[in-house]
Amino acid sequence: MEPGGTPAEGASSADAHTYRMPTPRLALTPDVSHGPLDGAWWPHCGALELELPSLVGSLEPDPDTTVRVTVDPAEWLDTPRTVMAPGRVIAVEPAGPGGETHVISLDCGSVGRWVLLVVPPDEPAGTAARLLAAAADPENPLTAARMLALAETDRLGGTTGEAE
Repeated sequence: MEPGGTPAEGASSADAHTYRMPTPRLALTPDVSHGPLDGAWWPHCGALELELPSLVGSLEPDPDTTVRVTVDPAEWLDTPRTVMAPGRVIAVEPAGPGGETHVISLDCGSVGRWVLLVVPPDEPAGTAARLLAAAADPENPLTAARMLALAETDRLGGTTGEAE
């Protein structure tokens, strides 16, 4: 669709009204994680209601599975209590006191539970790619906060090669 709201040249009028959820930028630990994280997610924007359906869909829970998500409400503007997704309603709960920032927990019933680093949407692509890969490494011992602090140090001209 062109910026003015008209279909792009060569697109049918049916395409003009079809919305496709963005593919989530996601990296998961293969099999069982041995660290504090099960991977990382790099949302396209800060609107949880727009981003969450594709994230949950990529985890492939059964349509009848109750999906519960825990987030730090300070990270998401106007955190909704529920998010509508194709074929389901996703329950969103605020993290309790002492919950880790930049983390999202997804409990998809019998499919599994994931604790993911949330890479800020405005993170540069190179840094985000490194964070996605590091968080998906099953031997990674770093917390989400520590990983983001190291990424910030790297951006400011420091090094991220320190041992933990």
